[in-house]
Amino acid sequence: VAVSQYNRVWIPDPEEVWKSAEIATDYRVGDKVLRLLLEDGTELDYSVNPESLPPLRNPDILVGENDLTALSYLHEPAVLHNLRIRFAESKLIYTYSGIILVAMNPYKQLPIYGDAIIHAYSGQNMGDMDPHIFAVAEEAYKQMARNNRNQSIIVSGESGAGKTVSARYAMRYFATVSKSGSNAHVEDKVLASNPITEAVGNAKTTRNDNSSRFGKYTEISFDEQNQIIGANMRTYLLEKSRVVFQSENERNYHIFYQLCASAQQSEFKHLKLGSAEEFNYTRMGGNTVIEGVNDRAEMVETQKTFTLLGFKEDFQMDVFKILAAILHLGNVQITAEDDSHLKVFCELLGLESGRVAQWLCNRKIVTSSETVVKPMTRPQAVNARDALAKKIYAHLFDFIVERINQALQFSGKQHTFIGVLDIYGFETFDVNSFEQFCINYANEKLQQQFNMHVFKLEQEEYMKEDIPWTLIDFYDNQPVIDLIEAKMGILELLDEECLLPHGTDENWLQKLYNNFVNKNPLFEKPRMSNTSFVIQHFADKVEYKCEGFLEKNRDTVYDMLVEILRASKVCKVLAPGSQGTQRTHIPGLDMDGRWGSSSLTCTPLQKVHRRHTSPSKAARTGFRSSLYLLMETLNATTPHYVRCIKPNDEKLPFEFDSKRIVQQLRACGVLETIRISAQSYPSRWTYIEFYSRYGILMTKQELSFSDKKEVCKAVLHRLIQDSNQYQFGKTKIFFRAGQVAYLEKLRLDKLRQSCVVIQKHIRGWLQRKKFLRERRAALIIQRYFRGQQTVRLALKEAWAAIIIQKHCRGYLVRNLYQLIRVATITIQAYTRGFLARRRYRKVRPCSLFPDPSFNSVLESHFQSQKECYEKEIEALNFKVVHLSQEINHLQKLFREENDINESIRLEVTRLTSENMVWSQPGAPVVAIILEMFFVNGVKFNLKPRGVVVNMIPGLPAHILFMCVRYADSLNDANMLKSLMNSTINGIKQVVKVGKDFEMLSFWLSNTCHFLNCLKQYSGEEEFMKHNSPHQNKNCLNNFDLSEYRQILSDVAIRIYHQFIIIMEKNIQPIIVPGMLEYESLQGISGLKPTGFRKRSSSVDDTDAYTMTSVLQQLSYFYTTMCQNGLDPELVRQAVKQLFFLIGAVTLNSLFLRKDMCSCRKGMQIRCNISYLEEWLKDKNLQNSLAKETLEPLSQAAWLLQVKKTTDSDAKEIYERCTSLSAVQIIKILNSYTPIDDFEKRVTPSFVRKVQVRFLRIREDSSQLMLDTKYLFQVTFPFTPSPHALEMIQIPSSFKLGFLNRL
Repeated sequence: VAVSQYNRVWIPDPEEVWKSAEIATDYRVGDKVLRLLLEDGTELDYSVNPESLPPLRNPDILVGENDLTALSYLHEPAVLHNLRIRFAESKLIYTYSGIILVAMNPYKQLPIYGDAIIHAYSGQNMGDMDPHIFAVAEEAYKQMARNNRNQSIIVSGESGAGKTVSARYAMRYFATVSKSGSNAHVEDKVLASNPITEAVGNAKTTRNDNSSRFGKYTEISFDEQNQIIGANMRTYLLEKSRVVFQSENERNYHIFYQLCASAQQSEFKHLKLGSAEEFNYTRMGGNTVIEGVNDRAEMVETQKTFTLLGFKEDFQMDVFKILAAILHLGNVQITAEDDSHLKVFCELLGLESGRVAQWLCNRKIVTSSETVVKPMTRPQAVNARDALAKKIYAHLFDFIVERINQALQFSGKQHTFIGVLDIYGFETFDVNSFEQFCINYANEKLQQQFNMHVFKLEQEEYMKEDIPWTLIDFYDNQPVIDLIEAKMGILELLDEECLLPHGTDENWLQKLYNNFVNKNPLFEKPRMSNTSFVIQHFADKVEYKCEGFLEKNRDTVYDMLVEILRASKVCKVLAPGSQGTQRTHIPGLDMDGRWGSSSLTCTPLQKVHRRHTSPSKAARTGFRSSLYLLMETLNATTPHYVRCIKPNDEKLPFEFDSKRIVQQLRACGVLETIRISAQSYPSRWTYIEFYSRYGILMTKQELSFSDKKEVCKAVLHRLIQDSNQYQFGKTKIFFRAGQVAYLEKLRLDKLRQSCVVIQKHIRGWLQRKKFLRERRAALIIQRYFRGQQTVRLALKEAWAAIIIQKHCRGYLVRNLYQLIRVATITIQAYTRGFLARRRYRKVRPCSLFPDPSFNSVLESHFQSQKECYEKEIEALNFKVVHLSQEINHLQKLFREENDINESIRLEVTRLTSENMVWSQPGAPVVAIILEMFFVNGVKFNLKPRGVVVNMIPGLPAHILFMCVRYADSLNDANMLKSLMNSTINGIKQVVKVGKDFEMLSFWLSNTCHFLNCLKQYSGEEEFMKHNSPHQNKNCLNNFDLSEYRQILSDVAIRIYHQFIIIMEKNIQPIIVPGMLEYESLQGISGLKPTGFRKRSSSVDDTDAYTMTSVLQQLSYFYTTMCQNGLDPELVRQAVKQLFFLIGAVTLNSLFLRKDMCSCRKGMQIRCNISYLEEWLKDKNLQNSLAKETLEPLSQAAWLLQVKKTTDSDAKEIYERCTSLSAVQIIKILNSYTPIDDFEKRVTPSFVRKVQVRFLRIREDSSQLMLDTKYLFQVTFPFTPSPHALEMIQIPSSFKLGFLNRL
């Protein structure tokens, strides 16, 4: 990518090491100045050299990657920025760098090490999950099991970087996933060795409260079943000088302070100890207490682990006596008077105080002619005392390690092992002495082994993919190693000076100056010092003070003191070969490895030959010998690297000190790995990943090819003209550094262009739509306005016409009214006259002829007829009532007669069948037949599918109950007991050996049906409510089977749990691929560039599980349960348990996979949840509460999609995510990863807003992972059988037909 305007680069910065800037103007070849715009808005003219332009910054889409090798631009600022984003913002402490796991010490307890996390990583591929120490441990364990090859996990780093904790977690992982089948609790013993070695080998330093002051290689042994059978421990470089000297604010080894804190306990009073401030060896640092650590409680824990490893109390007390004696020895004053501490020292070790006092102040010199006793000066005597204390402690430490190894020994044959190396990383202090020299020498050897391994892996990868292999130049630190260990090197000159009677540090240093200054570029003499020398190590230049080199190399203890110690009964247990054990440990700085030597001269550091040669001596002593053995062991194993980084010196949680981190990255080989990768083809994509990611850059013609490989080749030839920038392998495409960033730029440009086109068309469509809407509105307004105008005019005209009409019609009506009025009056006059005349004529005859009897005759006639009709109606009504009563009486008699006939018929039938049963010739042997039927028939010959398809559900259960009823009818207790026991034991046996889901489903159903039959026919009122009268007559009469019901209920619970386990085992491998990884939504691909840890080996993964696989498995479970007649309520409970597992496993995987925490993946998860909800609806299981178990996953999917910017967003997250804990929400927010540049990252300030809101209002669990082993409480509903026992069709092959006729 050209250095052009708007590109972003990294420039050096004295505070932050590197800072980002944007190029303000295009750079032209030959320009001396680059115009930059800094992130704070200021402009800068940056001087540049055309040969070394500022390193380019990666696209934002690549920032925060799990693997540093996934970055397109691989250089120091890119690595530092990626680590800062992951650690300081996303709160992720682990990152891969190729084959290295970079572990940042968070200085805070994190919920990412529980058993649930271990089980989540178990069996997973290394690149599938977020980086973790468990992922490295799983990879080592898997390679050991698959390849039968020994493995090593090399954990290194500065003091305080977290090496000990990382090694401890790795061993805990092995102990958890590979539990042995024996009762020896080997795993517990392996883990218990850590507290002991930490007590005697760890101490507080200025950098770390629990710093390991020795190197440790723990070899965990496995058998052929890959189960732990034992362990062995080797130690290196014990810092013996700490026993007699500690710097300010440092402490001696923890065990001394634990003893002093427990001094007042009765079991320790004879040691005559006091507080730590009373002893010279424990008060030198000034502060004897570590904040937050209770030394007395730690002492109790140490004693417990001693006991767990089988160390007897007398042995423990001998160890404590020796430790107390060392403390008293440190208080011994070199004076002429008797010393009380010397007496206590001698009492504890069983020595003569006079002889000890004599030889602490004198030494014996043996010559060829005589033996001379020479008094020592006070400083010499003090040195002799301190040397004795160091020697005793070193041998005690070795012996404790030896006894731990003895406790971890195993009788079987070791098949393979995994070694965990916890050793100092490269060290440089203000004052560096002999210890730092040895440590850095060991790290040079380890770095050389690491470089060769990285180089070898790169070569294997190229050969595997048929990529042309060209030699890569990598840093070889052999010259530094030669400077130290070659002939006439630094160590050989040191040994030579130690052999001289009057050798001094100054003389040795002068020899170094003479041999190497201006002759070896890796050796320098400081300008301002004549007592130091500088070595250019692979990590940095280190200045060493020569003072004390000879004394520490000699490590002299005078013979007479050793002879006196040999007389001690307590110290005899430390002698080599005691207790029937054999010493396997090579001491750290203990150069001769024995209680004494034959003279005052020491055994110096022995020479180790150069690389490619073996040591000439068979038995070597000293540090170099043990280092050679270590390298030999590591070279014979497959190594896995963990580099622990200390993020700051103040031990502040998640504080990122760029200067300190870069210093450590340079020292631990991470940047060297990056440099080697960058020289070749660091970016590697499978063809499928490339096709999915860059399909948008392909033309129609290219997409028409059927072979995706050919499509990828065609598009690359078109996009990148220089074919040297990429190589096509068998399964992957290899890119040079920067090419993926170039492709990302092309992809982003294409997306932007596409967005512009889409926006153009959308905006045009919106404008057209707006215009048409406005035009339509204008027409409507015009039409309305014109209508109003027309209406108004028409109304005005109509109103005028109405006025005219009104007056006209009024005039006409008034004229008509006058005419009609006159006519009416005339007609009324004539009519009234006529009516008056007619009325007069009518009245006149009536007054002349009156007749009153006529009316009375008519009235009497009608009255007589009415009475006659009423009497006739009353008689008819009475007749109807009488007939109705007679009909009702006849119907009642008919019904009673029918009931009598039916009861007689049933009684006859019952007596007939009873007579047939009692006349059955085989009645006495029915019990034997039934047992054989169950054991040989139901258990083996009744295939679940055959039974459920052709017969009623629960047929075996009904048959078994009918056998129980038969035994009850005979009142035969022995038969009933035998039958019930055989039934229960038979079902238990099926469950014990049964791993078949259909068989378990079948017997779970039949056990529940059998239990329900026992309840239904028990005779208890609560179970008889729903019985028919015929069913009540089949109740048991002679026996109470409530105890057997309880036993059967327990058996049913066992079957149910086994049933659930089998279902979970079958569906669990499908969940994550189907629910999380499979992408069914078109255009929602979430693939991003991947690093070394996730490089697929297949072109097309056709066998991958999909969401359909999950639904098919669920349907299979549901169909099988229904076919076997499982109670619907039990089916609902089983489905609820399965849905909980699906939600928990998916959510747990989401927590541990940063690459899955994106908006698009949230959409995909929500879509998959909707498929599950549709499945529930289709199976009519909405009321099973299964949907509710998916609520945490549903809320997590919503959280991935929702806006995450403002305070209102934080409030909404708090209100909506009620099923997620604060820890889980913060984890998702910190892990949120944009897939494209268009998406925004979640800012740390927003995460803090959410965190504060949760801490202030809600208190919930601190656990990150959901418990996938959790089981909901199961309840077995009572569902009475609707089948009458007499109507059940028993297969004729059973020859049990007489049961129907009972």
